[in-house]
Amino acid sequence: MSKKAIIESVEQSEKASLYTISFENDNLSEFAKFMTNFKDNARLQRDYQIILLALQKILANGVLERYFRPEGKYSDGVCALPINSGKLRLYCLRLSDKILIIGNGGIKDTQTYNENNELNGYVIDLQKFDSLIKEAIKDGSISIEETEIKGIDNKTFEL
Repeated sequence: MSKKAIIESVEQSEKASLYTISFENDNLSEFAKFMTNFKDNARLQRDYQIILLALQKILANGVLERYFRPEGKYSDGVCALPINSGKLRLYCLRLSDKILIIGNGGIKDTQTYNENNELNGYVIDLQKFDSLIKEAIKDGSISIEETEIKGIDNKTFEL
């Protein structure tokens, strides 16, 4: 079963743009779901705040590799926040030093994300997006210019 989704802007600065994914028929974007799920979780509040602080640093300084924990495969841009310890993970797709697509995340209570069906699903979605975005850049339907993904406004992706 295929899912349709769009990419929408979350926040922009001179150094970076944050985008997120919204699936068709979902009321909330993937990042909004993450925020809603964990903003009031007292047990994970420290981890949650570390992730939000990392996103503020990224907006201030750029989508630099050093802010992320590499995830997924070597050939895709899937990564996670935070880079250090903690149980909470937010999965992202790093497109460049200036563009980040924020996905969803959850509690990492296994050795690897692959062992957790929920987290594995988030990573697989981002890997599919990585592939679809590369295809769209190749066919010219979208382009990446500085801190902006051009042509994204009317683009629907089918996963």
